[in-house]
Formats: sequence, C-alpha cells, structure tokens
Amino acid sequence: MTQPTPIRGVLPVVQTLFDDTGAIDSAAMVGELTWVLDQGVAGLTTGMVSEILRLTEGERRELSEVVVGVARDRGALSIVSAGAESTRTAVAHARHAESIGADAVMAIPPISVALDDSETFAYFAAIADATTIGLVVQDASGYVGRPLSIEVQVELFERYSDRIYFKPEAAPIGPRLSELRNATGGEARAFEGSGGAALIDSYRRGIVGTMPGTEVCWGIQRMWRAVTEGDWAVAYAISGPLNAMVSLQTSIDTYVAIEKHLLVRQGVIASEAARRPLSFVIDGETRAEVDRLFDQLKVVALEHA
Repeated sequence: MTQPTPIRGVLPVVQTLFDDTGAIDSAAMVGELTWVLDQGVAGLTTGMVSEILRLTEGERRELSEVVVGVARDRGALSIVSAGAESTRTAVAHARHAESIGADAVMAIPPISVALDDSETFAYFAAIADATTIGLVVQDASGYVGRPLSIEVQVELFERYSDRIYFKPEAAPIGPRLSELRNATGGEARAFEGSGGAALIDSYRRGIVGTMPGTEVCWGIQRMWRAVTEGDWAVAYAISGPLNAMVSLQTSIDTYVAIEKHLLVRQGVIASEAARRPLSFVIDGETRAEVDRLFDQLKVVALEHA
C-alpha cells in the first residue's frame, strides 16, 4: 500500500468567501488561496473557521474542490475537513476528499451528542478505515463539543500510527499535548490550533506544525521558521502582538470576523461577508485595536524577515 503523504509545517485554515447572492465565490477564493501560498506556507486547510458548519453538503464539496485544486497546482499540501454529525456523512466527506486528491482529512467529533469513548473511537476509526490518506483528529472543544479523552487518542494512534495526526485544542493545551506525547512514547504527531498563540510552548512539546488562520500567515510562517531554527528571540518578538490579537478571538465567529477584516485590509479579499446567524459582529473599537496590533506585528515581522 502507498504510504500517505506526510503533513507538517504551517497549514492555514482558509476563509470561505461569498458573493452578493450568498453563494461561495470560487473565483475570489482562488485569489485568497494563491495569496496564502505566496506567503511560503506548506499548504491549505479547511476547518471550523472556514464556516463549514454553515455550508450545505454540496458547498462543502465545492469548497474542498477549490482548495485541493489550487494546492495541487502549486505543489502544496491540502487537508480537508470531514467532520459531521453522523459517521455516514463524515465518511462520505472523507472519501470525496481522497477522490479529489487531498493529502489528508481533518475531523471533529459530532457536537450535538455526548459520546462515550467507544462511540468516539468507532467514529474516527470508520473515517480512517474508509480512506488511505492521513487523518487529523481535531479536538475542537475549545469552541464546540466535549474534550476527547487521551485514551481514545492513544487507541487511535496505536491502530493508525502511520497516518494519524492530532490537533489538540482542549484546555490546558500544553499539559494535554505533553500527556498525549508521553502516552505514545513521543511518537504522536500533533498540530497547534490556537491561531499561533500556543506555538512556542507547543513546539517545545513536540508539534510538527500549526494550523492558524490565513490573515497573518506570513507572520506565523516567520515564527515557525524561527522556532525550528532555535531563534527564540525572533519567535518571542512575533508572539507578543500575535498573542494580543488572538486574545480578542474567543469564538469561531470572532475568528471569522477578525480574519476577514484583516484580509480585506490587506487587499486579499473584497468583502467581510459571513454566513448568518452570527454571534459576533466586529465593532469599531475592536476593529481599531485589531488594526493597532496588526501594525505592530507587521513591523516586527519586517524587522526579522
């Protein structure tokens, strides 16, 4: 059997863009994705911040096809979100992702039900058994759902160690990451998923990459290079304004609003439109603070380019 493509490095979670009718704007998305890859990152990812929970099943496939197509044309990695409320639907998304050439899928567990460990394991195992590409097990409980137990993650690692990855987001992120690392003899491959805020600490605990947003992926790419080279002064200089910015992003909708605002500001996209209903709409004072922190981050990143 062909070994799955290894995934690592900076893999930003893309924003889904909409046209004036509310449909996915595929042409605008090609522009966004091209800009992201121009920042030197390893590839593209779809996930919670891509507003996948507000897309139809057909739109999720459309989004996946655009993302995988752009990544393939650029020789970059692509990871497609496959999580769903039923195992059947998650498997269908995963199979579709593999059929269009994705390098891996990423899945959160169902969020509308409280599953025990055996059901949670069976859900992820079904996705893995239905495909041959990598699977990123995402614990998105910092925003939705319940934390995944370390026991379930270890069991998945033991069965699918050649192609399983983890994205731990349950608090406390650092200690839980170390617990998973120790329970797998240091072999579990994990990604940081807090927008870069926990990147330095997580790198010291053994991550293989990070999945931030797209809006300042140039800064996070520079920080990733710094930590991999042991240049801690640069990494900490970038983390200051970055962490202050991420501290304003406390929910999926705040991530979406702030990321789209900054993409518009940089001329990458033309509209901040997001799917409703929304729990957060960016106000003027938040916008001003985000802009101040963005300016600081830009200066620091340029100083250490």
